[in-house]
Parts: sequence; structure tokens; C-alpha cells
Amino acid sequence: MAEKIARKGQGVRRAAAARSRANTARKAKAKTTGFMDAAVAVLPFTEEQLHRVFLAIILGAAVALAWFVASLAGLPALAQAQIASVASDAGFEVRRVTVTGVKRMNELKVYERALGERDRPMPLVDLAALRQEMLELPWVADARVSRQLPDTLRIDVVERVPVAVLRKPGRLVLIDNTGHELEPIKPANAKGMLQVSGPGAAKQVAALGKLLDTAPAIKPQVAAAEWIGNRRWNLTFKTDQVLALPHGEDESAGALVSFARLDGVNRLLGGKVATFDMRVPERIYMRVPGRTGDVTLDTKGGE
Repeated sequence: MAEKIARKGQGVRRAAAARSRANTARKAKAKTTGFMDAAVAVLPFTEEQLHRVFLAIILGAAVALAWFVASLAGLPALAQAQIASVASDAGFEVRRVTVTGVKRMNELKVYERALGERDRPMPLVDLAALRQEMLELPWVADARVSRQLPDTLRIDVVERVPVAVLRKPGRLVLIDNTGHELEPIKPANAKGMLQVSGPGAAKQVAALGKLLDTAPAIKPQVAAAEWIGNRRWNLTFKTDQVLALPHGEDESAGALVSFARLDGVNRLLGGKVATFDMRVPERIYMRVPGRTGDVTLDTKGGE
């Protein structure tokens, strides 16, 4: 009887010890879980974003392993195909395209090229080639193409800025300050914009802008500029009066500044003079319709 009681007591002690160990384990697990929850709460990520990060890490490890194995076998093409397959199965393929930076151009032109990558596994998207396609668009000065995992292709566009309208036979074309043609424009939409004409005029637009900047009071009055003989400008004002400038950067700038000064004193613009000719240094010849001979002034204002 004593032997039976001893065995029963030993079993009770074992059960109590097991329950104690279980309680200790539960408490430790609760503390660990609480610590992990607190750590996650401190991080600037949502639970969904953390899952994506872990998925990306797992995918990266799988891709690296597949590439390593295929490279050892001397099969880079197979490695690329395996990577694409793994990425696609994990949801890393182009589902969306976002475009930023478009203000004036037709945004659909960008999407037309980018949507050709739709449903393509992300590792197979040739970012450099797609960027080059963007640069072929007339309005695009620069572009940046990047992946936003898991499924978005981002395109950031830097547009060209139209500064003038180029007169071509039978049509008008918007150009930027390098003379790059952007797109045709209707005459009604070209009103109020500087219009340039003449062979080689488009390549001289930047120099023309610099020239007009030397006379800020006159610049807003200039409606059109004609590049003559690939060497000098004739400016047409909003009053339809024409100013013939000499050739040479310094000479034309000096003449324009002198004209601005004379206009400030004598109100030349809006008067009866149809043409002002300043091709002769320090002289200005003024032609009045219906009057024989030209009126001549020196650049200091004397007749």
C-alpha cells in the first residue's frame, strides 16, 4: 500500500511540473509576441507593407539562387527566364503605369509606348530602351523610367518649353529655345507668341532671346522676327512697323538699345514711320509712306 501511495505522489509532482513548464512557455511567448507587436508599432510601415518587404526579400533570394545555379551551368538566358517566371508568379509584373511631369504634351503618347510593357515580368522590362522611346517624343527633353515594386512602372517626364512659333511654308510650328520642333499650331492659337521666319531662324532663337533681353522695354512690343541672309534680324512690332538691325551680336544689341532709348524720347512706335533702318552705325533711317526720301537721325537723337 505504501508503494502505491509513493507512485501516485510522484505522478502528481510530474503533472504539476509539466503544468508549470507550460505556463512558463505561455508567458514567454506572450512576452515575445508583445515585444514584436510593440516593435512593429514603432516602425513607419503598415503590416501590409511589411509583408511586401518580406516577400521582396524572399523573391530576391529565390532570384539570386536561380541566377547562381543557371550561371554555374553556363545558361544565362535560362537564368533570365527562370527569374522572370519566379517574379511573375509572385506578382512582380507590370500592372500599372504612372506618368508625371506632363503639362502641355499629349499624355496618351507616353502611355502608348509604356503600355507595351503591360503584363511583362518586372525583371524583363528594359528601362534604358523605354527611356529612349520617351526621348523620341518631340515634347520630351528628358525622362526617367523606374520600377515601383511589385507592379508599377513609373515614368517622370521633363517637357520642352515652347518659346516661339516658326513660320514654315503653309504651316506654323511650335519650337523651343534650341529650335527643336514640338508640334504644329493653328494661327488662332499662335496669337500673342513671338513668330520667327527665314532660313536657319529656328537655330537662332536662343540668340534672339538674348538680343531682346538687352532692351526689356521693347521686348514685349516685338511680334515677329525674320532672320535675313543668315546674318541679321528684321524685327516687326505689334504696330506693324519694322526695325532692320545690323549683323553681329554686339552691333545688333547696341542698335536695339539705341532704338529703345530713342523710342522713349520720341515715341517712335505707333507713329507714321513704317520702317526703321539701323544697319549703318550710329545712324537711323526712317521711311514714311507717301514721303519721298528718308528721315535720318543719329543715334543720339539729332537730325
